[in-house]
Amino acid sequence: MVIKTEDLSKHYILGVETVKALDGVDLEIATGEFVAVMGPSGSGKSTFMNLIGCLDTPTAGNYWLNGGQVSNLSEDELARVRNQEIGFVFQTFNLLPRATALHNVELPLIYAGVGVKERRERAEEKLSLVGLGDRMGHRPPELSGGQRQRVAVARALINEPALLLADEPTGNLDSTTGKDIMKVFVDLNAQGQTIVIVTHENDIAEYAERQVHLLDGLIDKDFRNEDREI
Repeated sequence: MVIKTEDLSKHYILGVETVKALDGVDLEIATGEFVAVMGPSGSGKSTFMNLIGCLDTPTAGNYWLNGGQVSNLSEDELARVRNQEIGFVFQTFNLLPRATALHNVELPLIYAGVGVKERRERAEEKLSLVGLGDRMGHRPPELSGGQRQRVAVARALINEPALLLADEPTGNLDSTTGKDIMKVFVDLNAQGQTIVIVTHENDIAEYAERQVHLLDGLIDKDFRNEDREI
């Protein structure tokens, strides 16, 4: 089990009002699953993403990631979990514009103190995995939007994370390029990578094996994709 939440809640105090962004979510995601988390604005999906990504801490409830309870960890401990257990992909790519694709992918390993030879080999392997073996020396301005997102995916995979967490990964891409990126996720999942994608787009969610829909801070629907896009 990669993700297990038990009565996971996040409440905010706004003046005299308590806003229940997440109000008791029980969810399990098994190793190797590909899950899309959906919901309208205000449903709690962004809050849920922040909690399972260890970017925030819950008001109440428990969260286990890859077998370890993380809901009560300190900020330093959460940072360690983020670096070692989770790979993040965002819609804005978050690449260094003056660094090559290879250097962008290497960055987490540089921060981790990995030697030059090993980190280069690992970065080359991940770039090849996402179909950019011939673009390693290119900088982001020399790459298309889809290629930039592939670099971001390679970087997210560099530490062999238990969970690949993607927030609207096709949000800045045209529909054709978005489909190409989703096929990258499908291929990664076929190789055993556990993936959670947060999206508001039905056609993107259809690439996942399973959809979890949030509404008013609670799970509204949880079902398998019978007509999955692959």
